[in-house]
Amino acid sequence: MTRVWFITGASRGLGRAFAEAALAAGERVVATARNVEPLADLSRKYPDTLVRMPLDVSDRAAVHEGVDRAVAAFGRLDIVVNNAGGLLYGMLEEATEEQIRAHFDVNLFGAIWVAQAVVPHLRDQGSGRILQVTSMGSGGGVASVGLYAAGKSALDSAIQALAMEVEPFGIKVTILQMGGYDTGLFTTGTTATQPNPVYDPLRAKMAEMWGDDAGPDPSTAAPVIMEVVDLPDPPLRLIVGGHSYDLVQQMDQERAAEYRAWEHLSRKAPG
Repeated sequence: MTRVWFITGASRGLGRAFAEAALAAGERVVATARNVEPLADLSRKYPDTLVRMPLDVSDRAAVHEGVDRAVAAFGRLDIVVNNAGGLLYGMLEEATEEQIRAHFDVNLFGAIWVAQAVVPHLRDQGSGRILQVTSMGSGGGVASVGLYAAGKSALDSAIQALAMEVEPFGIKVTILQMGGYDTGLFTTGTTATQPNPVYDPLRAKMAEMWGDDAGPDPSTAAPVIMEVVDLPDPPLRLIVGGHSYDLVQQMDQERAAEYRAWEHLSRKAPG
């Protein structure tokens, strides 16, 4: 039986790459995005197995309606890829309330709305996969992208809890901690703050640290995801990218060393 995928943020980047891989494997896909016009070529190539669906994940009612329409289109859902998101770039002090709320409406609440909408359908089936895209940087904040990391960190915790909650119903959850891929996140997917000149030296330092490499093409990550969805017992968390795996291990070691350095102070409290 061919599986049915529901992918958010499918018009570009990782979402597009995952949709292409699933369709090429003979699967059926409901591809959602605020603007689905970039998917027109895929629609012509796969007229019977691709449904394009305009969707703003920050609109909870629209998400529930969209999931119901997706189920009606193909009769079921098997794999949900919670991928939609954007980047709020700038120092914490610089970000406006409107920017912060809009960012979390998509990156955090949008993913939660999708999870809430799909779980009843998957539970009724007694099966299904939820793949939540987060980031290899979700374990800690970095200057100028702290709010992005905060949203991904919150998702890591919320979706880990979801995995425990839905396991008894035959639903398997994997958190995909993605490395740096050339997804357009830092261009079309970015909202930037109004720069405060006092942070110019730090901003320049961060730009130098990151360099100009946009990262590998998102299609290079798709084979990993196709393998994950075939695993009978998939991982709860997976770092996607060898270079990112090494960076995360390094950050974990540095964090552990910091804890050990201050263990004497931690142990002065009885809690």
